[in-house]
Order: sequence, then C-alpha cells, then structure tokens
Amino acid sequence: MIAVMLMSGVLIAGLCVLAYTLAVYALPFMLGVTAAQFAYQTGSGFIGAGLVGFAAAVAAVGILALLFETLRSPILRLIVVLVFAAPAALAGYALVHGVTKGAMPSETRRQICCIIGGAFAFVSALMRLATPTA
Repeated sequence: MIAVMLMSGVLIAGLCVLAYTLAVYALPFMLGVTAAQFAYQTGSGFIGAGLVGFAAAVAAVGILALLFETLRSPILRLIVVLVFAAPAALAGYALVHGVTKGAMPSETRRQICCIIGGAFAFVSALMRLATPTA
C-alpha cells in the first residue's frame, strides 16, 4: 500500500514537471500542434503530421532564440521576449489555477498563487530563451 502511495506521488510530480515544461514552451508547442493538425488534414498521415509539428516547434524555438541573440535594439528584444514568454505566463497561470481549483477555498489566495505560478513560468521561459545552448 505504501509503495502504491509513493508511486502515485512520483507520478504526480512527474506530470507536474511535464505540465510546467509544456507551459514554458507554450508558443512553440501550440505552433507545433497547429502545424501537425494542418498537415494531417491535408493528407500527410499520422507520422508525417507528427514530424511536421515537431519541425515547426523546433523552428519556432530556433527562430526566436536567433532573433533574441542577433537583435541589438532593446525594444525589439523585448518584443521577442514578450512573444515567447507571454503565452508561457498564461499557461503557467492556467496550470496553477487548474491544480488549485479544488484545493484552495479562498479565491484571493488562489489568484495570488496563480499569479505567482504565471510569473515563474514567464521568468523560466525568459531564462530558456536568454540562455545560449552549446
């Protein structure tokens, strides 16, 4: 019985990590899903649509990271950051709201936690964009 409880705790923690990662990469993930849906509806098949979606998501991350690195104007860099991190903040807010909806009776505390979760997702997305990959 204790092993099942520990396994369920580990599973919940893993799902939270996965959901947080998807929240950080909200814009590329949704671009990939949209490209995959379009490719599937135009007859490319399930595997082809998955490859198209994966390529679109990777291209979105690559283009945004390249723009962030090459642009020198602070205003243009801020625009790139907002394009990448604003959907992540919304997804982080929605993720925390969904997790805490039944657990917190106080609406004020829930909104505070949701805003903090959105801010963490925003900062994490910003760090992922600003950190150069080797």
